[in-house]
Amino acid sequence: MPMKRTNVYVDPEDLALIKGASRRRGIPAATIIREGIHLAAMANRVWDEPLDWPTFEGTGEPVTKDEIRDQVARRTKR
Repeated sequence: MPMKRTNVYVDPEDLALIKGASRRRGIPAATIIREGIHLAAMANRVWDEPLDWPTFEGTGEPVTKDEIRDQVARRTKR
């Protein structure tokens, strides 16, 4: 995908951290900035449709170890 050029204002301290990381990692500072922009874009994405999360029966209350053990024992008996 072709990239689009843009200009942003950056806090000098943040830019210094990015430049230091760039030197340590041996990659351009622009690569780190692009990674940050991508993470920000993904964190603020709005999905068109609701996610299809599985649902489970129950009250939503936490269960105890004993309740889990009882259910496993009951469902594995032959």
